[in-house]
Amino acid sequence: MLCASFLGLGLSVAILGPTFQDLATNVNRNISSLSFIFVGRALGYLSGSVIGGFLVDVMNYFLLLGISMSATTVGLYLVPFCKTAILLTVMMSIFGVSIGVLDTGGNVLILAIWGDKGAPHMQALHFSFAFGAFLAPLLAKLALGPTVSAENHTESDFHPALNRSSDADSEALFGVPNDKNLLWAYAVIGTYMFLVSVIFFGLFLKNSSKQEKARASAETFRRAKYHNALLCLLFLFFFFYVGAEVTYGSYVFSFATTHAGMKESEAAGLNSIFWGTFAACRGLAIFFATCLQPGTMIVLSNIGSLTSSLFLVLFDKNPICLWIATSVYGASMATTFPSGVSWIEQYTTIHGKSAAFFVIGASLGEMAIPAVIGILQGKYPDLPVVLYTSLGASIATGILFPVLYKLATSPLDRQQKEDRKSEDQKALLSSSGLNEYEEENEEEDAEKWNEMDFEMIETNDTMRHSIIETSRSSLTEPTAEVYNQYPSNALVFESSPFNTGSSHVKHLPETRTKGTNI
Repeated sequence: MLCASFLGLGLSVAILGPTFQDLATNVNRNISSLSFIFVGRALGYLSGSVIGGFLVDVMNYFLLLGISMSATTVGLYLVPFCKTAILLTVMMSIFGVSIGVLDTGGNVLILAIWGDKGAPHMQALHFSFAFGAFLAPLLAKLALGPTVSAENHTESDFHPALNRSSDADSEALFGVPNDKNLLWAYAVIGTYMFLVSVIFFGLFLKNSSKQEKARASAETFRRAKYHNALLCLLFLFFFFYVGAEVTYGSYVFSFATTHAGMKESEAAGLNSIFWGTFAACRGLAIFFATCLQPGTMIVLSNIGSLTSSLFLVLFDKNPICLWIATSVYGASMATTFPSGVSWIEQYTTIHGKSAAFFVIGASLGEMAIPAVIGILQGKYPDLPVVLYTSLGASIATGILFPVLYKLATSPLDRQQKEDRKSEDQKALLSSSGLNEYEEENEEEDAEKWNEMDFEMIETNDTMRHSIIETSRSSLTEPTAEVYNQYPSNALVFESSPFNTGSSHVKHLPETRTKGTNI
């Protein structure tokens, strides 16, 4: 269902391009005076990303996605009925809010369900978006049929259109469009989005309790030491990446015709091969993600984009090099965004606000870089500014990712060292416990020997006093009789503290027994 929702998201975002001419006709404006609706949609998209980042942390995921898709459905239904440029711009802004919430919520839900194991699912999600963007022009052509060519809108037609715009503003705000094909194109996509939203509401009614348990367990997820720094660098990473992707896809046609001297049909083919390899590689990345780590895929993408953009700059007027390098560049850019989201989840938990932060970075890059490049290309028409932008963005992402990797992995390495140190400490404690046990046994033995020595000394004192008293009472007896009467005295005096030979220690029990008898 997430892939189905992002297929609708791709259709909703890309349908504006092929129908832009008809929307301008519907509101009696020319293309140049109506280009600010893209700015309105982009601002709404940024606001929706911020709002979705806050809501996804407090609301049920399925309910949030269902509401956002329902709002997208309403916007798709109402856009063809807008008869004024201001109302169309407001409607596009609201429409941008709803798709911004859907984009942020879908990415966070993938991470909430599969975590750091969701790389293939993330690739499938973004492939669905690319496939929807690929289908949108085909659907618009089949539904609309032949449209009014842009060549018919000359400068002579612009001024009457501006004059008619004042009359259009005084007319009704809503009205049935004159071109029914425009109505059907938006109605088909809106109906598809409505059906998917109904299923999300059904999932909400079925699985609301399960998500609350998952949300409660999510509070104990990991958080990198440099969490905020990682998010800021990832913001810049996606800023340069998405900006370069949109810039090359938007300006490669004009670059090929004006700078490389290609025919319009060849330039259109060059533009198509970029988006074709982009979508095809996103589809293949679903299978690559099952055997390759997200970080490995990012490194391969950076190498491919850096190499291809360098060849584009060096051989900017060689048609063969342009075709090959453009196809490689499109394939290299395909997997970076979903791989980046899956990679950061391996090191720190991404909640709604965090996801909204780097989605905003991608959106700002999508707005700012193409606008700046358009101005620079107008000032320096002889320089391949688009190719320089691709090379510069590839260098920036190639520098940022090693820094991101260092910040993300250094706390983990330190933690592993601490775990290893704790294991060593446990081993030392266990060995020291054995040593303490041996020391305790030795101390007990020493105490036993000391007690025996003290008993021996007390016995010697008693014996000495008794001998002195006996000698006093019988001064007339010879000394030999005294020694004969107490045959153990020699042993006693030999085992006195002044003579501590080991051979005498063996007689201690016998000496103690005889001393007691005395």
